[in-house]
Amino acid sequence: MLIFVCMLSFLTVVNAGSHSLMALATYIVGQTPFPEFSVVLMLDDLQIGYYDSVTWKPVYRSHSDSKYYDEEQSDADTIFREKYYRMKDRAFYLKDHQNHTDKGVHVHQRLVGCELLNNGKPGLLHFWDAFGGQNLEEFIFDIEKHDIQFKMPWAIAWDQLKQLHENFMYENVYHPICIKTLRRYLNMEKNNVMRKVKPRVRLMRKTLPDSQGLQISCLATGFYPRHINLTLFRDDQPVDDDQITGGEILPNGDGTYQMRKSLVISAEEQRERHKYNCTMKHLNLDNKLDITFDTESDSGSIRLSVISVLVLLCVALIITAFIIWRKKTHSAGSVAKPSQSHFVYISMQDAT
Repeated sequence: MLIFVCMLSFLTVVNAGSHSLMALATYIVGQTPFPEFSVVLMLDDLQIGYYDSVTWKPVYRSHSDSKYYDEEQSDADTIFREKYYRMKDRAFYLKDHQNHTDKGVHVHQRLVGCELLNNGKPGLLHFWDAFGGQNLEEFIFDIEKHDIQFKMPWAIAWDQLKQLHENFMYENVYHPICIKTLRRYLNMEKNNVMRKVKPRVRLMRKTLPDSQGLQISCLATGFYPRHINLTLFRDDQPVDDDQITGGEILPNGDGTYQMRKSLVISAEEQRERHKYNCTMKHLNLDNKLDITFDTESDSGSIRLSVISVLVLLCVALIITAFIIWRKKTHSAGSVAKPSQSHFVYISMQDAT
């Protein structure tokens, strides 16, 4: 489970406007209906490839450019097969290291991803390793510093020779192939992953009957890519995160995303007349979008509705009185001369 949290973290860590390529590899110890080894390849949030130990061949989302077929097969043999043997050895070591028995199923997962910055420059290569649902190891490879920077201690200590070997492999094999594949599929899938869709904004208000409080929500939806910055303010100061609910980026059914943030305002706070507003920044917005909440609009609507009802009642009473008067006049005029008849016309405007 933690390795999938890392996947979401990686998607949010990459800079706005940049792109990422991630390979999630899974090795299973034990009998299951699933392949012993499998890899899912993701370009940003789009699955572009799959590989497993049943066919030992990569299956890609698009083969519109078949000139890369031989190169893709070669890269798969270089990267995925090598990962299979290394993860297999490591899975059995970790199983013994954590005193697991040979019974049952044990899962080893590895996530490796690189990023291409918005200026076209290669970024960092990230690495996570997990076994049995526990995130064990994490590091990044910095191509500019030619060095691996550890973020979590390793279950297996590296000696100096192994450190040099790993630096060499990541600098000359893994990172170049990752960046090359990322550039290639950015070009092939540019209509999908490089599109920009502006967010639509909705402000929602809900009265909380139990507490007499008010919940205000700011919803940004229909945007792509997924990077967005949405902030709620009270009197021009950001509201503390512990007072806000929501904030997760969720997928829509059409390939776009949404984010909602909500804040509960107590009855006492409403009397203090604070100013609340919602601000968002997105790649497809030239400037930040700033919208102010009207926390008194509900009471204003109620007052308007009451006034409207009273006006309608007054009009109804006037019309009823006029009809009764008209009938009486008509009855009295039936014995009078025509020249003595009186006709009164009243418009709705006069009645009001």
